[in-house]
Amino acid sequence: MSEVIAIEGGHKLNGTVVVSGAKNATVALIPAIVLADSPVTVYGVPNISDVDALGVLLRELNCEVDKNDDVLVVDPSNLKNIPLVSDAVDKLRASYYFMGALLGKYKRVKIKMPGGCYLGPRPIDLHLKGFEALGAKITYEDDTYLLEAEELIGTQIYLDFASVGATINIMLAAVRAKGKTVIENAAKEPEIIDVVNLLTKMGAKIRGAGTDTITIEGVEHLKGCTHEIIPDRIEAGTFLIMAAAAGERVIIQNIIPQHLESLISKLKEMGVKMENVGDSIIVYGDNKNFNAVDVRTQVYPGFATDLQQPLTALLTQANGQSQVIETIYPERFRHCEQLNKMGANIELDESMCYINGKTPLKGAKVEATDLRCGAALLIAGLIADGITEISNVYHIDRGYANIDQKLITLGAVIRRIKVDD
Repeated sequence: MSEVIAIEGGHKLNGTVVVSGAKNATVALIPAIVLADSPVTVYGVPNISDVDALGVLLRELNCEVDKNDDVLVVDPSNLKNIPLVSDAVDKLRASYYFMGALLGKYKRVKIKMPGGCYLGPRPIDLHLKGFEALGAKITYEDDTYLLEAEELIGTQIYLDFASVGATINIMLAAVRAKGKTVIENAAKEPEIIDVVNLLTKMGAKIRGAGTDTITIEGVEHLKGCTHEIIPDRIEAGTFLIMAAAAGERVIIQNIIPQHLESLISKLKEMGVKMENVGDSIIVYGDNKNFNAVDVRTQVYPGFATDLQQPLTALLTQANGQSQVIETIYPERFRHCEQLNKMGANIELDESMCYINGKTPLKGAKVEATDLRCGAALLIAGLIADGITEISNVYHIDRGYANIDQKLITLGAVIRRIKVDD
């Protein structure tokens, strides 16, 4: 048995929604905890399946894990550095952060090739180059990596691409290396700053997070601490788009507006009316006469690749031709075929798409091919005529906490149906 989400379109959204903790910070913070020698308590942990999968891996490593609502307590004091080769590794790409963390702590780690959403080739060669620069020897056999080092020595590392994953993973290995490590062309995403804040509370010496040069002075031990995760800017952005598409007056709480400047400016360019009030944004949905816009994804602080797919659903309702150019994951356009099933008129080209609007959308049976495609289909379903059935909803559950309930609270008509595979 599997689940589909069924949405009845045409119901207006009103009310308040609270954004959960950042998925992309959480999935790095949790593996980072294994570097500590005593318990770590994290607040604001989102209720998503990726967190459950990471919990399975922590227990395999003999950590004590206690999750109560949005509070996670992990005690790594009896950690055993066993090979991570179970199915849980296949379920999420972020399991690769255990590479850096366990290499940093034990100078040895064995782990299966990580899984996650398919968005085209997503090589981890930058991570591996960083580990090698620190002194690790890497072998690959039967889909499994073995990383070993007699000791890790701080060094200068230049990233060919400002990769979030590589920046974090190299930091995790370097915090307990000997001497100073400098990462140049480091990614600047807010989630990296959040991971650095956790590591600093644990006793790491890191400076430059949020800039393109991060400097790490190695320390011998890291201790437990408490930490609160930043709000999820991608979930916040998704709700901003949902409110623009189907809302009347929607208040989105627990937002850091400067994390979303690139999206907010595009929504304003489209003609969406919004108001900033402290850590909330109010979206007024009285204008549905949207302007077409052009979007180009970039590393932070540019337009987030994770918001490209949700925005495409809204752009089907804009007057004229919009274009989306994808520079991070050139194959991230599998949502376009699904939106076209619902009546969208989207043409695909190499690493870009053209959205010809305005087109009425009709309910259809569609498939969430990946996490953010699922978000795009939820948005399309809210504004489509009739009922939209989305399959492969496990992708959505990987990154959006309690999404059905949040939408129902706002007035959406949405339910889950069990179906035979």
